[in-house]
Amino acid sequence: MEISVPQRHINSLDEVTSLRRTMTLVGILVNPDAGLGGRLGFKGSDGRAEEARLAGAEDRAGPRMSQTLSRFAELGKKEVNFLTCDGRMGSTWLPLEFTDVETIAGAEPSSAKDTQHAVRAMVEKEIDLLLYAGGDGTTRDIISTLQELDCEELPIIGVPSGVKMHSGCFAASPKAAAEVLSAWLDGDLLIANTEVMDLDEEAYLKGEWKVRLYAEAMTPSSPRWMQGAKQRMEAADESDIIEGIADHVGEMMQEDETLAIVWGSGGTLRRMAKHLGMTKTVLGIDVVMGGRIIASDVNESALMDLLNNHSGKALIMLSPMGGQGFLIGRGNLQISSKVIQKIGINQVLGIATPAKLLTLTSLRIDTGDEGLDGEFKDKKYLKVLQGYRTTRLIKVSQD
Repeated sequence: MEISVPQRHINSLDEVTSLRRTMTLVGILVNPDAGLGGRLGFKGSDGRAEEARLAGAEDRAGPRMSQTLSRFAELGKKEVNFLTCDGRMGSTWLPLEFTDVETIAGAEPSSAKDTQHAVRAMVEKEIDLLLYAGGDGTTRDIISTLQELDCEELPIIGVPSGVKMHSGCFAASPKAAAEVLSAWLDGDLLIANTEVMDLDEEAYLKGEWKVRLYAEAMTPSSPRWMQGAKQRMEAADESDIIEGIADHVGEMMQEDETLAIVWGSGGTLRRMAKHLGMTKTVLGIDVVMGGRIIASDVNESALMDLLNNHSGKALIMLSPMGGQGFLIGRGNLQISSKVIQKIGINQVLGIATPAKLLTLTSLRIDTGDEGLDGEFKDKKYLKVLQGYRTTRLIKVSQD
């Protein structure tokens, strides 16, 4: 990005280099494979990038980093320099406004080791903050490297780009990441520690969905723009409430046996399905009609095929992430903007227990389509079922 230089005569390259070193240096890092498998129904993209691309997956992390940087440029010039990787790990995604950006070697194709190598190289260049695009797996690779280098105090900002993002170091959206970076550079945000979380793979292999704490990271503190960490445990005494919500949904299906319900992921929805006699996919999206699962662990393509051949009504049923408030865009990328537009935003129903609702001030939406996100914001409220025949209207976040 162009550098704002004080009005004085500079006589040598050494003086330019010295001046640059007095300015904040921000590292830009992209995991180009992050989020590839989301719409395909993968539970993560680690080790499956080639498979995802062969199946038609489109880049997610790079374009979202571009959105962040474009928004940052709109916010006005800052006294800052940038450092990034060559190619798809960085420079490929720089908007035209970003000129004179220093680069280090990238890798194509890239792996976790390449991410770690890039972090080491950026730390050697003495970056002041790392802005990265990826998911929880990318975050773990970054944090483990910072721990090895004894640089855990380096602040990071995550541009949300993965399939699942439970960690608190992610901004709520690409544009929110730009706002956080800008505010931090202006000195308006303090640095605080947050939790780095990811799916407990051992529990997942046993058919359980749990997230666990792996480490802590330093990040600019902004309840408005940062998503916060997902709550790890659901209250153990909510069985009656969850069964009541399930009974309500069961009655809906009895009243309209042609109603196709796109049944989201999460512990609450899985327990509801179990109460109704269905075995739900642990981390995937299922379609339920007439009290039985008619399509299991579906991806975007399968959902669109089913909806295009369905003549009755359809409903999207999702549970927001506790603490974060994301209803769409975290762990359910299969329910893409195309799927939502096909069904209609008025046919989105939130599911949450009263205890979970206490942790939420609003519902966050990140469909990846700015126009559709705007429609949700214009709607202002979404209906959330919190008990048997008990609903609440919850505000849609305007940030």
